[in-house]
Amino acid sequence: MSGHARTKSVFLDRFGAFAECLLTGVWIALAALPLVTLPAAFAAGSRHLNRHLAHETSGWREFTADLRAAARRGWLVGLAGWAALALLLADIAFVRAGLPGGAFVGAVGVTALFVLVVAGLRAAATWGPGASWRALLAGAVRRTLRDPAGSLVIVCGFAVVVASAWFALPLAAPALGMVAAAALAVERRGAAG
Repeated sequence: MSGHARTKSVFLDRFGAFAECLLTGVWIALAALPLVTLPAAFAAGSRHLNRHLAHETSGWREFTADLRAAARRGWLVGLAGWAALALLLADIAFVRAGLPGGAFVGAVGVTALFVLVVAGLRAAATWGPGASWRALLAGAVRRTLRDPAGSLVIVCGFAVVVASAWFALPLAAPALGMVAAAALAVERRGAAG
């Protein structure tokens, strides 16, 4: 294979992966509309991207099958996530009320929320049919705390979603695929290292 053909092939492979991330983001956004299915949607999206990178058959059917399997117990994780968000909003209300120590409680709450969100994404990136969400989350919390650089990559993925939404709200949906790709890349890097 000539150098030009090899360069063109690498470009097309990378552009194809990027396009697949955008498509996956739209699928994740649609699957997460019930809100409690957000972890399951990210799990199905991560499995889809993993299959795509492995050059395996992966399409809407496989995504929806993974979504159904992940949602069997994943909806509880989604419900717990929304409960954690409600607690954070209560913390912010305490901070605004001017209670003693409120600023510290607010900072701890925001930090804990970031850790839980990143751990949830890391758990979703490693999910597979039959896996226990409890076990996945326990391992993901440990990896989140032990690998701050990887966790920062995932947080930066969220920054892409926020920037996309700020620019044009509809762009936030495809950008969700970038968050799933970031979580998958961080987990694959950790498994290889």
